[in-house]
Formats: sequence, structure tokens, C-alpha cells
Amino acid sequence: MMRMLPKLHTYVVRRDFGFAPNPFYGFCTLATCKPRVRKSAAIGDWVVGTGSVTKWRPGQIVYAMRVSEAMTLQEYWSDPRFRVKRPNLRASLKKAFGDNMYYWNSDTEQWHQMDSHHSHEDGRQNGANIHRDTSVNRVLISEDFVYWGGDGPELLEIEGYRISKGGVGEKANFPYEVVQEFVDWVRSLGESGYCGTPLDWKRL
Repeated sequence: MMRMLPKLHTYVVRRDFGFAPNPFYGFCTLATCKPRVRKSAAIGDWVVGTGSVTKWRPGQIVYAMRVSEAMTLQEYWSDPRFRVKRPNLRASLKKAFGDNMYYWNSDTEQWHQMDSHHSHEDGRQNGANIHRDTSVNRVLISEDFVYWGGDGPELLEIEGYRISKGGVGEKANFPYEVVQEFVDWVRSLGESGYCGTPLDWKRL
């Protein structure tokens, strides 16, 4: 059920590979990492990732997405719209960092993790990542988003409220006026969809 007043959830994107979030193929999806954000963000809320201090981008907006849909990991796996987001490490970078990599194995009654950015380098499943990613069985989906990657604009604060979270966790205690002003600012830029390359692709 949509809230009457949307919230703004911000957090630091420490590793920007186009994986979490995954901004490709017309949808911005958050299917892995950030379990608290995936659990708490409601339909209509805005989720915003900001740059990391360690990469000299503390006030940069990496992406902003209005949550338009949410589903379970199994629903995400089965939805034909998102099959293109299944990872293929032998294809392009966009395919290699696919985030649709979990499905429920009814034989073992466990989550199966595809060979992906979150598995071990030799292809073995990574139990720690499986536990963290599936601890919240919810995927956030948006068709109304802007992803700038390493080329995002700076926005340090609005009305005295710092947008960038800083440190671990999420920040979601913004007054409605600040949320609305942030949304108006994003809209005023006149950009949408995938607009920039993930910052960490430069290291590959």
C-alpha cells in the first residue's frame, strides 16, 4: 500500500559496478546488498545512493529511483521482464554484473546463487553473500530513475539537511518538505534512465 507522503532513503554506494543498484535494460533494481533499505522502502518512496568519501565523492548523487514495484527474489527470477538481468560473466560488463541471480531450489530447500559478482571467483556459491542478500526477500524496482554512476551531480544538503548518509546504514528521517525539494531538484535536471558509466568500471 502506497504511503500518502513518500520518504527519502539515502545511503552510501561504496562499490559502484552497476550491480547494486543495477540500472540496465530500462529498470533500476536493488536486489542485493542493503537489506535494511530493501525492507523499509515503500512503493512511492525515493531511494538515493551517494558517493563514497574514500573515492572523493561524498556529495555526489550516484542514482535516484522512485520505487514503483517490489517483489520477492523468486518472483524476480521468474518474471520474464528481468531474465535479461541474469548474470553472464563471459559476456559484456552489463551482463556480467546482472543482479537476478537467486532462485529457490526446492530439492535442497535452499537458495541457489548463480555464478555472479557475489559468488566466489571460481564459481562456488558464497554463503556469506547468500545470507546477506536473502535475509530480506524483497527486490525494489523502478522505471522512474536517474543513474549517473561516476558522473553524478553534487548535492550536499537541502535546507540544512545533509543528503549524503556518511558511514554505514541508511538515512530516512527527512521532513516531507526536504523530500519534495529533492524530488523537484532531480526533475529539474531533465535527465532520466541510465546516464553514466559505473564508477568502478574504470578499475576493470
